[in-house]
Amino acid sequence: MTKIRWRIVLLLFIAGFINYLDRSALSVAAPAVMQELHMSPANLGLVFSTFFIGYAVFNTIGGWAADRWGGKRVFSCAILTWSVLCGTTGLATGFGSLLVIRTFFGMAEGPLATTINKIVNNWFPHKESATAFGFANCGLPLGGAVAGPVVGLLTAAYGWRIAFAGVACLGLIWLVFWQRMATDRPHQHPRVSEEERQLIGSDRSVSEDPADLKPLGAYLRQPAILAAMISYFGYSYILFFFLTWFPSFLMMDRHLSLKSMSLATVLPWLLGFIGYGLSGVLSDLIFRRTGNALRARKWVLIVCLGTAGICVALAGTVATTVSALLLMAVAVFALYLSGSTYWALIQDTIPGAKLGSVGGCVHSIANCAGIIGPALTGFLVQRSHTFFSAFVLAGGIALASVLAVAILLRPGAGGATAGTTRTIVC
Repeated sequence: MTKIRWRIVLLLFIAGFINYLDRSALSVAAPAVMQELHMSPANLGLVFSTFFIGYAVFNTIGGWAADRWGGKRVFSCAILTWSVLCGTTGLATGFGSLLVIRTFFGMAEGPLATTINKIVNNWFPHKESATAFGFANCGLPLGGAVAGPVVGLLTAAYGWRIAFAGVACLGLIWLVFWQRMATDRPHQHPRVSEEERQLIGSDRSVSEDPADLKPLGAYLRQPAILAAMISYFGYSYILFFFLTWFPSFLMMDRHLSLKSMSLATVLPWLLGFIGYGLSGVLSDLIFRRTGNALRARKWVLIVCLGTAGICVALAGTVATTVSALLLMAVAVFALYLSGSTYWALIQDTIPGAKLGSVGGCVHSIANCAGIIGPALTGFLVQRSHTFFSAFVLAGGIALASVLAVAILLRPGAGGATAGTTRTIVC
C-alpha cells in the first residue's frame, strides 16, 4: 500500500532543511557582513533579534491563517516569500536596510512550525503524530549543519552576497514539487487509499465536534499548554543562542578561521538532526508503553531540556575549544531530542480546528526568546568582552523552564489524565 502521508512528511523534511539553510546563512556569514557593513556586535545582535520580532508575530498570524485557509496554501506563500527575501539579504547596503530585510524575512518564516503541525495533524493518526512531526522537522538541524560548510565556503570563494542568492533558489525549486504533490487533507489527494484514509481518521486525540470547541483563551490557560509554552521558550532561547551567536563565538572568542568555524559547527547540527529524528519516536514509544501521553511528554521534556541547559551553561566555562564544541553538540542533541514533544502536547490537548491558532500563540510566545536572546547576548558580549555570562544565562533559562514543566504537568492538574482515549485533559 502506498503511504502518501509519509511522502508529505518527506516534502516537509526538505522544506525544513531549506528553511534552516536560509535562516542560518546570516549567522555563518556574519563576520564578513559585519566587516563590510561596518557593524558592531550590538548592531548584529539587533539584526538577529529583529528577525524574531517578525517571526513571533507571524507565528500567531500564520497559525490562524492555516486554520482558516489550510496548511498547504499558507505554507506555499511562506516559502515563496522567505526565499525571495533570503536572496534580497544579499542586496543590503548597511545596518538599516539589513534590519528591515531581516524583519520581513522573519515574518515570512513565521508560519513554518505551526503550519507543519497543522498538516501533520490532518494527515496522521494520533499514535503516529509525534513520530511524523519529528521526522518532518529533523530537516531543520540538517539544514543548519549544511549551512556552515555551504555558506561558509561560498562566502570565502565568492562573497556573502552571492551565497545568499544561491541558497534562495532552493525554496523556489521545492515549491514546484509541493504544489504538484501535496494536498491539505487526505481526502483531497487522488492517490490516498481508503485504508489509509480510515487509519488517519480513526485515531483522534480530542473531539473534533464543532459543538465542543471553546474560545482560544480557554485553551491557552490549560496547564499542558502553559507547560508547552514555557518549556518551548527555554528550548528556543538555547536554540537561537546557538543559531545566531555560536559561530561568532568560535571566531571572536576562540579565534577559528571562517572555514574552520564552518566545519566545526557541522557536528552539533548533525547530532541535532539525529536527535530530532528520534524525538518523536521516543515520545510515542513511551506513550505506547505507558498508555499515558502526559507522562511520556513530561519526562522527555524534563530529561532532555534539563540536559541541554546544563551542557550549555558548562560550555561557557571550559577552557578549550574542543570541550566547548563537544558540550554544545551534546546540548543540541538533547535539545532536539525534546523537539517533537512541545507540539505533541498541543496535539494531545487541542482539537484540529483550533490547532493552528493555539499552536501559533504558543510558538509566538516561545519565540520571544529569539527577540530577547540575540540582542541581550550582543550587549553582554560588547560590555564584558566575553561570552561567559551569555552561556550561563541560556542554560539557566532552560533549567527554569524545566522546573515549570515539573510543576504544571501533573496528573489531575485541572481535569482527567490520559486514558484509553489517549488524550490529555488538563
